[in-house]
Amino acid sequence: MSDTQTTTREQGTPFNPAFDVVSHPDLFEGILRRRIVAFVIDAIIITILWVIVGVVVFVLGILTLGLAWLLYGALFPIVGLGYNALTVGGANQATIGMRTMGVKIKMWHGGTVSPLIGAFHALLFWLSLTIFFPILLWPLIDRQKRCLHDIFAGVVAVRNS
Repeated sequence: MSDTQTTTREQGTPFNPAFDVVSHPDLFEGILRRRIVAFVIDAIIITILWVIVGVVVFVLGILTLGLAWLLYGALFPIVGLGYNALTVGGANQATIGMRTMGVKIKMWHGGTVSPLIGAFHALLFWLSLTIFFPILLWPLIDRQKRCLHDIFAGVVAVRNS
């Protein structure tokens, strides 16, 4: 059986040996630190995108006598989710910050992340960040260093080799 196929452990639970910490510890080495720095880089990029969208909406608001200003509330979350959908769900499987730090997001079974899963992953992350921050401490006890939003989205962050 090849490394990328799902096999069964002694207990009968399926797992993917491609992302097994025991057989590939190098994929997870320093991943938390890398993800934190990648988040800071991505937060700066998303903030810049929000400012650009804000300026465009402001100008459109002047031209439409304030009507376009109603768009800003709807566009605010779309920018962050769209950024993640296009980058994590794109060909590189990583945001700009993740690529800078050598991190890639993959589906837990080894497949590629779709744009919809990328947006869902971002939504879960921002909800966990704003609603219940301690949930982000889960990787401290997880063998693959996955956050709960990674687990719920069915993805795993690995070093880009």
